[in-house]
Parts: sequence; C-alpha cells; structure tokens
Amino acid sequence: MFGGLVTAPSNSPHLRKSGSRPVVFDLATGEVENGVEEDFSHSMETNDLKSASTPMSTAAMMPSPILLWRFKVLLFFFWGFSCCKIGWDSVMRMSVDLRDLFLYEAFLYYNPLLLVTLMVWLWGINLWVFSQANVSYAKIFDLDQNHLTHREIWKCATWMTIIVPTSMTAYLYLYSHGEVSLAASQPVLLYCAVVMILIFPFDIFYLSSRYYLLRTLWRIVLPLQAISFSDFFVADILTSMAKVFSDLERSVCRMVHRQVATIAWFEADSVCGSHSLAIPFVLVLPYLFRFFQCLRQYKDTGEKTTLLNALKYSTAVPVIFLSALKYHVFPDRWTNFYRPLWLISGILNSLYSFYWDVTRDWDWSSFTRIFKFSKPHIFSHLLYGRKWVYFWVMGSNLVLRWAWTYKLSAHLRHNYLTVFAVAALEIFRRFQWVFFRVENEWNKMNSKTNIQLSEKDLTEEEEKLLVSNEHNV
Repeated sequence: MFGGLVTAPSNSPHLRKSGSRPVVFDLATGEVENGVEEDFSHSMETNDLKSASTPMSTAAMMPSPILLWRFKVLLFFFWGFSCCKIGWDSVMRMSVDLRDLFLYEAFLYYNPLLLVTLMVWLWGINLWVFSQANVSYAKIFDLDQNHLTHREIWKCATWMTIIVPTSMTAYLYLYSHGEVSLAASQPVLLYCAVVMILIFPFDIFYLSSRYYLLRTLWRIVLPLQAISFSDFFVADILTSMAKVFSDLERSVCRMVHRQVATIAWFEADSVCGSHSLAIPFVLVLPYLFRFFQCLRQYKDTGEKTTLLNALKYSTAVPVIFLSALKYHVFPDRWTNFYRPLWLISGILNSLYSFYWDVTRDWDWSSFTRIFKFSKPHIFSHLLYGRKWVYFWVMGSNLVLRWAWTYKLSAHLRHNYLTVFAVAALEIFRRFQWVFFRVENEWNKMNSKTNIQLSEKDLTEEEEKLLVSNEHNV
C-alpha cells in the first residue's frame, strides 16, 4: 500500500477551484496524502506571501507622482535662483565701463537659443489646445503616427530651459573670473551640441521628428516641389524669427574668426560687427523664402491671391535695407532722404501684413471655435465665444506688427534688452496667429471632406436611379 503510486483523489483540495468549499474524505485512506498536501499547501502559502509582499514593499518605497512632481518643481526653482544669483554676481564683478558690452556679448550668443526655447514652449501650448479641441493637427501637417505630442514638446522645452541658461551662467561666471578661454568655449560647445542633436542619425532624440523638421527646412530653402501646408506654415514662423537668424550669423561669424569673449567685434570695421553687410541679407532671407513659395504656388495653382501674398512679403525688403543704409551713407543723406522712405515702407509693410492676417489667414466666421474643448475647462470658458478675444487679437496683432518693424531695423537695435523684448513679443504674436491659422485650415479640410461626401452620395443615388429605370424598362 505504501510502496504503490500515490494518487490524489478527485476531491483533493489541490484539484478544486479557488474559492470552492473543501471536501472531507476518508481519513483512513487519505492520511498520508493529507500530510503531503499540508506540507505542500504550507509551502505554497509561504511563497504566495513572499511574492505578494515584494511588489507591495516596492510600491511602498516609491514616492507618489504628486510628491515627485513637487520635488522636481522645487528643484527647478532652486536651479533658476542659483543661475540668477551666480549670473548677477558675475556681472557685478565687471567694471562699470565694460559691463554693458559684457552683457551685450552674452545676449548675442544666447539670445537666439532663448527665443527658440520660448517658441518651443508656446508650440507645446498650441498642440495642447489642438488636442483639447479635437483638431487633428497630425492630419493637417501630414504627420506620421510617431509625431510628438504636447507633453514631449514640453519635455524638450524643459531641457532647453535648463541647458541654455546654465551655459550662459557658466559663460558669465568664467569670463568675470578671468577664465576667458573657458568662457569662450561655452557658446561654441552649446552650438555644436545643438547641431549634433539635430543631425544625429541614430534612432534616439525623436529621430523621425528631427528629420521631418530638417526635410521641411530643406523644402523651404529650395521650393522645387509643390508647396504643402507645413512648408509655408513653418516658413511663416521663420519670418517671425528673423532676428534669431541675424544673431546666429553674427555669433557663428565670431566663433569662426575667434572673436568670442573679446571686444574686437565692436569696432565698426570688424567683420562680425553690428555694421556688417551680412546682417540685412540674413534678415531678409525668411521673407525671400516665403516670396518664392508664393511664386511656386502661383505656378502650380494659377491663383492670383498668391501673387498678392508674395507682394506682402516683398514689402519687408525695403524696410530692412533702407535701415541698414544708415551706417553706409552720410548722416544728412540718411535724415533727409532715406529715413522718410524707411518710415513709409515700414507703415506699408505693417498695414499690409495686418490686413492679410485679418482677411486671409483667419476665418472670422468660426473665430475662437478652436477654444471649444471636448471637456469642460477653465480656458475654454474664458476664451470660447468671448467678444474680448476678437478685440485683443486684432489690437495686439496690429501693435506687435508695428513693433516688429522696430526689430527689422538695424539702426534701432542698440538697446539689446529692448530688442530681445520686441523679438519675444513677436514670437508671442505668432503664437496667437497659429491658433487661428490652423483653425482656418482645419475648417477648409472639413468643408472639402463634406463636399466630397455629398458628391459621393449624389453619385450613388444617380446610379440607383439608373439601375431602377433599366429594371423598369
């Protein structure tokens, strides 16, 4: 009996389903089995307790997401305060006569990347609003399924917000403490890192999105193909960042000529000085790109409105070059002849651009519908269907169009803080413009889809009528 094969009875507790009632069987025939089963069940219960206690203890050790987020915010503010404190102390160490030039040079290197960081933050807000309003921006811009969401955009903006001011603080600290060579390497390393991240060929750092951006920029520079919405949309944004390209050119020029952390560039005859002829040519490039895009659109579509749009971008050219002439003509000649021409061209450019924004780029029939969120939200309550939004958008767009003329004028760019503020305000104006330009395009796509569906329904009805007539005949 003891040497044979031991088999568990059909009513064994190890064969019944969990949660079922235990079955009592004959002790004489199941005594050995009960001993084995009790030991086995005891070991199983012990293992279950161990396996259950492991994730519970791990979860207990992990901080809550809210606590972790608060810690990150606190750390971010501490970092910001440290950068401000170190930067301010570094500036105060400089002599009074060199302090202004010192800050001017620092803003020259880091102003472009700070403005780009601001643009990335605001673009993340644009995408967040689109997602809340159920606007398929992926369809509008012809993006793939791996496109970046607003959360990923904000993640990139956060890292840019950390890295760029940290490099700027290191530059100020090292320069003020006499480490000129180390200070000069800070903006160079930062610019090289940005270029390497953009062209990095491996599948990290959002490879598909980076190549989408580079491909779009290439299509903007060489408009040899049909112009898509994303092409001229990005080109319009580049016109608001003309100051960024101007400062980038001057910064790279100084790096190439080894003038970083020096004041040799401040001379009027310096290659990379503020009187350089390259500045107006770089400022006008985004407008020329957009101008040739409009000509390409006219070639493809034959619409005359594209020629009027090209005329709008051409009005920025005299504003830029007439302003640059101040440094290359006699003062009396500038005051009596070129300055009035510059004022007239600036007024024409601002009014024409404002008129085009209001009448062409925006759809007033469904204005602010972009703020109608799918779920109740305080921003939707404040912005959707409110009359003050109309007046604010029109008024701020007109005022900031005038301010943008200030930025395009080289002879008005002596106060770098004012220029930085005006450039930031222009980026904010473009941020507002994005909402209503995308809304306009989304409405056009929906109307085309509805027309196509209606035509399809009419065709199907006609076919049914023909079939029924043939059957009757």
